[in-house]
Amino acid sequence: MRQFLLKVLLMSGTAALVGCGVPGVPKPPSLDLPEPVTDLRAVRKGDSVFLDWTIPSETTDHLPVRDLGPTLVCRSLDAAITTSTNSVAKVPAPPPAARNHRMTKSAKRSANIPASYVDNLPSTILVKNPAARIFYALSVLNENGRSSGISNVVQVPALPALPPPSEFRAQVTAEGVVLTWTATAQAPAIPGVEYLYRVYRRPDGGNVDTVVGELPLLPSVATQMLDRSFEWEKTYFYRATVVTRIHEAGKAESQFEGTDTPAEKVFTHDVFPPAVPSGLQAVFSGAGREPFIDLIWGPNVEADLAGYNIYRRESTGEPVKLNSEPVKTPAFRDMKVNPGKTYFYSVSAVDVRGNESARSQETSEAVP
Repeated sequence: MRQFLLKVLLMSGTAALVGCGVPGVPKPPSLDLPEPVTDLRAVRKGDSVFLDWTIPSETTDHLPVRDLGPTLVCRSLDAAITTSTNSVAKVPAPPPAARNHRMTKSAKRSANIPASYVDNLPSTILVKNPAARIFYALSVLNENGRSSGISNVVQVPALPALPPPSEFRAQVTAEGVVLTWTATAQAPAIPGVEYLYRVYRRPDGGNVDTVVGELPLLPSVATQMLDRSFEWEKTYFYRATVVTRIHEAGKAESQFEGTDTPAEKVFTHDVFPPAVPSGLQAVFSGAGREPFIDLIWGPNVEADLAGYNIYRRESTGEPVKLNSEPVKTPAFRDMKVNPGKTYFYSVSAVDVRGNESARSQETSEAVP
């Protein structure tokens, strides 16, 4: 009986302890090590490398990062980067206020915070070898200077960048925006490497660049380009750069741009009329019906052509415009003719902004 009561008391005590929330097996404290960065990206521009990534928001224990330290930027000429690689920069952690500001309302965990760094390459590590690469990785530390490991490894070519062309100019003409520059010094002859000029256009107030065109960087190639793809009556900024393309057997092509020329600002104000119409002919008709004179001429090909204006005069007097609105097709019928008269005709072309060409060479036709 006594043993039975003792067993009941022990079971009741155990149940009471469990019900009061007494913890089970204790867990070791978190080391608060930020997870390694997994989205490091690198872009080469001239002799600078632009790195960007997302700061870890969780620890390796899947807990919110509390005490974030700086991020070490590691650079190497060897792809096997380890935590022992000498760092070339230390990027400070964002202040706690900035991290707390980006916390989600539901889980109260730090939201993704972007970070970046620009590494200016020393000339001593740039080599004329198309296979050479410069490798980067990151190591994010906690407040105690400890890390859980390096990030993904990224790479950029180690070839020297060529300087941009000089005296880059943009001029608005009737044909389009003419872009000219002085050739870059002759590029080095490296097997598997080619160089080309690339010209960009960006609208004023915009943030998207459009490639106007590319030309090979060769002594025999003219340093001039014509842009017809813009819109009239707008402001644009043009710039040029030299692109290095690397071709290696069995590998995808890689390339990077050099530094840019200063931007050239232009306002594409259209003060340029269409071409003067040509081939104007006049033919009288009227036997057995109301007389008229038909006019025909060669069509203009301008994309912004609005139509044509028709002018007529008699043997004495100034030309008078016959149409109130631009004539859309290269033909016109003059129904207001009188017997015994000779009429002299000319035609001009007009664009959508009201620029009018000179009048064509006159042609004449008599009404019997």
